[in-house]
Amino acid sequence: MPPTTPHAGKFNSCPPYSNNNHPQPQSPYRSHTAPKPSRENVYNGAYSVAENPYDVPQPHAAYRSCSVSSVNANEHHYSSSCAISGNPYSLPQPQSPRQHSTSCPGRAYRHTSNCSSSSSSDQSCRNSGSSAKARLCGHSITASYGEMCYHDNSLVSASLEALIQHLVPTVDYYPDRSYVFTFLLSSRLFLHPYELMTRVCHLCVEQQRSGDALLDKVAPKLVQLLTEWTETFPYDFRDERMMRCLKDMTLQVARGDEYSWRAMQQMTQRLIKRLSALGQYEEAVAALNAVAQERPASLKSKQTSAQRSDILSVCDDPFILAQQLTHIELDRLSFIGPEEFIQSFAMKDPLENHKGFFRKRKTSNLEAYVNWFNRLSFLVATEICMPVKKKHRARIIEFFIDVAQECFNIGNFNSLMAIITGMNMSPVARLKKTWNKVNTDKFEILEHQMDPSSNFSNYRTALRGATQRSETAHSSQEKIVIPFFSLLIKDIYFLNEGCANRLPNGHINFEKLWELAKQVSEFLVWRQVICPFDRDRRILQYLVTTPVFTEDELHLASYESEGPENNMEKDSRRSLRSSLLHRENRS
Repeated sequence: MPPTTPHAGKFNSCPPYSNNNHPQPQSPYRSHTAPKPSRENVYNGAYSVAENPYDVPQPHAAYRSCSVSSVNANEHHYSSSCAISGNPYSLPQPQSPRQHSTSCPGRAYRHTSNCSSSSSSDQSCRNSGSSAKARLCGHSITASYGEMCYHDNSLVSASLEALIQHLVPTVDYYPDRSYVFTFLLSSRLFLHPYELMTRVCHLCVEQQRSGDALLDKVAPKLVQLLTEWTETFPYDFRDERMMRCLKDMTLQVARGDEYSWRAMQQMTQRLIKRLSALGQYEEAVAALNAVAQERPASLKSKQTSAQRSDILSVCDDPFILAQQLTHIELDRLSFIGPEEFIQSFAMKDPLENHKGFFRKRKTSNLEAYVNWFNRLSFLVATEICMPVKKKHRARIIEFFIDVAQECFNIGNFNSLMAIITGMNMSPVARLKKTWNKVNTDKFEILEHQMDPSSNFSNYRTALRGATQRSETAHSSQEKIVIPFFSLLIKDIYFLNEGCANRLPNGHINFEKLWELAKQVSEFLVWRQVICPFDRDRRILQYLVTTPVFTEDELHLASYESEGPENNMEKDSRRSLRSSLLHRENRS
């Protein structure tokens, strides 16, 4: 079913832009029969090895599979229980505080009324030995156990040390999966992953030395914890210190349980394979970006642009182009680690100067995805400003409007917004004579869907509709949800900035951590979808490598297409010509 938006269903199918004879594909929301996913390689040979940034083994998403060992799996509890097949918040416990409140309680420090009276709030949530305290607050129950405070059976605050201890398995205890995900995700706000890993390993060793636990009984649970860590946050292990710590734990496990040792070996092999795939992907994307840095045809003569290939000569079918854009979006989403959202505003690494084999920038894939959005916007503007003839420019504008429409129907909101952004750039918007030849009815509807007013309320309604459709999807095509990524980052950023990390009593505000994990885990569900559409090598190659204009070059191309209308624009054109000519001479 289409997204539940005020304008859903208003769009008709888009005709191709030439007299091609192949049948026009229909939008997946207008047809009951969805195309079957290709059984070939995930990337389907769309590029050659030298050209395709994605012709490397794609890492499995954190919630696809996580089996540890096929040897006596059921006997050791960590094969089936750690297989993360869906959103970690699907578990009943612990409940997210969002079910109790629509605002972050850390902002108002509501724990003062939840944990105890205002005069004894610190004492009820701080150390209380081994005894547990509980009290009724209306119809809810608030309790504190040592340095951990709960509200309605949901953890709301605790000391950092208590949270670390809560993560460590024992003979008769293993932390809830949603807690593992939440704490591993947001702990980097307070300490480096390497430091957390060291402390967890230290606690495990101390358990063994104190006689509190038998290694052969704890080893399977320790393997399960490390498997969840390496499968969900593999990029943490690009730090060679993490790899050394993992190797040490493998030696510890080997002393007590042969099957657990084998599972650790298999887990390490999967981790190395995934990190290798990530490295190949990043190198290939960097190589493609270098190719794309080449400048388009010179602007000294607009006639030279007539010999340049444009988007219509590569693909004249809006639905096909929207499919190829969806391929690129899902490919690049699949390489974004969930921790990158948190590390974009986490504390600075105290050992930032440490150099290691696995040492990389912490948010490189997230930044690369944002750069792809910017590239697509400039590509749209370049394609519109390049043609010499007004009729051709109007035709390209109408084509991109139809592509944006098909992106909306597919659920690809990021490409949709990038196209709208490109068409609203000032060098394009000023082409009044060109726009007069365009029917803008559909474009106005699309702009209404992505209207930023009321905090993008229309877009958020459409996103909820697409998410609901994805949850009840009967085909791979209906599962696709690609959010407007910059807004997702903004939401997470303001959630972090608007809620305190710590409460007045020094405890970590775990309700905030639940909220951060809830948003990031939803993204992980979206990124695991494999695009069901067939790949077109030529179109993909054009989208990721064709050179695009800079902002100055766009303005000059716009003036060349439709001359300046006032003295200010004349001065601007004269200045741009002089500046670009100077750059060309220097290069």
